[in-house]
Amino acid sequence: MASEKILVVDDEQSMTQFLGIVLRKEGFQVTTVNSGKEALEKVKSESFDVVISDIKMPGVDGIQVLQGIKKHDPSIPVVLMTAYASQQSAIDSVNLGAFQYLLKNAKNDEIKLVVRNAIEMRRVRSENQFLKRELKKGHDEKTIIGSSEEMTRVFKMVDKVADSEATILIQGDSGTGKELIAKEIHYRSRRAGGPFVTINCGAIPRDLLESNLFGHEKGSFTGAVKDSPGLFQVAEGGTFFLDEVGEMPLATQVKLLRALQEREVIPVGGTKPIKIDCRLVAATNVDLEREVAEGRFRADLFFRLNVIPLRMPPLRQRRDDIPLLVDHFLKRNARGGPLKLVSKEAMEALMKYDWPGNVRELENVMERAMILDEGGNITPEDLPDKIRFGHSQKGSLIIDSPNMTLEELEKEYILKVLNYTRWQKKRSSEVLGINASTLYRKLIAYGIEKPGGSRDGQDFGDDISDEGERAA
Repeated sequence: MASEKILVVDDEQSMTQFLGIVLRKEGFQVTTVNSGKEALEKVKSESFDVVISDIKMPGVDGIQVLQGIKKHDPSIPVVLMTAYASQQSAIDSVNLGAFQYLLKNAKNDEIKLVVRNAIEMRRVRSENQFLKRELKKGHDEKTIIGSSEEMTRVFKMVDKVADSEATILIQGDSGTGKELIAKEIHYRSRRAGGPFVTINCGAIPRDLLESNLFGHEKGSFTGAVKDSPGLFQVAEGGTFFLDEVGEMPLATQVKLLRALQEREVIPVGGTKPIKIDCRLVAATNVDLEREVAEGRFRADLFFRLNVIPLRMPPLRQRRDDIPLLVDHFLKRNARGGPLKLVSKEAMEALMKYDWPGNVRELENVMERAMILDEGGNITPEDLPDKIRFGHSQKGSLIIDSPNMTLEELEKEYILKVLNYTRWQKKRSSEVLGINASTLYRKLIAYGIEKPGGSRDGQDFGDDISDEGERAA
């Protein structure tokens, strides 16, 4: 049984009675009034999901009812009815904000369909408003913390570029907060009311990335059982965040370049271009200029993305922000409980550590420390050994055995890097100074396997198999 409330307004009592009977049979709660003035008073005192009003009424007419309702609550759909058909009056009423225009002699099924469509539109609007509030709430809870000189420069750049339509390329190590900055740019832009859509180019299988970006038509490949819009279309009116854009295959880079130049996309299997309207913000943790020089990234796409470059500093270059970040994570993870403190010795250890995983690593360390600490004061004993004993990223990887061959030394070094980065492909290849496919070949050559797993990319955190298998 439907529970939606409908207000019917008409100076003819026979009409309100007729509509009341039709709509109540559909399970709707119907309230009827016989004047525009009474309708506006009802709307102010009660909530309604749809209002159906006659246009021609003495005193306050239907147009005035429409205007009054829109001023009170713009989300309520208003259906205007009249006995006098006119294409121009229908156009005028819709232009003024009416949901639809109906003739009084419309069939019952047509009336019911219009009401159901109006209710569905109100439901979608309510859900969108809720999602936007939740998304904004989530954004507010993950604010960017920092007062260091390096972060001040970042904030000043965000202030300058947020309200422009220019494409932005955010560069920085993993865990520095590139997506948070992208969201900050979105929420400060004129597109803040639109969606913020994101995709990680390194996390999507290469053969599916193009479909995710540009959409596909039914039958274009196995499993394409219906037309599907791409994320460029989903981001219409908002911001599209392309994370790890450096992982994009060259063939897809060509199509991305065209999308940026022409402001249109062609779905996989399609022939007709579709216009797009979204702002692009891209991010990468690799040196794209080096990737261009080595032929792994298109120079023309790089210049198209790099209209406004923005670099996120690693945490080791903004140590002054560590106490602020620690305080933020302590308060956020307290979840209403007593706030824990950090001892002077623990804070000194946190300040000395190089943080190869950046802010994300610090966040994880503080969450772990809060769980392990049994009192109210976090001490060095609650921190990982690498932080307690002052092991920096490089120091923890030193191999010092003069009796090892060069091959043994390389194998041992690769193992130490993999263990240190928890077998994350991208991070390990960055530390080693090689690309992921080279790392994959060396694992095969040295017979290195992940403990409890294999060399297969399924055991890696960053999908090494996609890149490695093609290169092997």
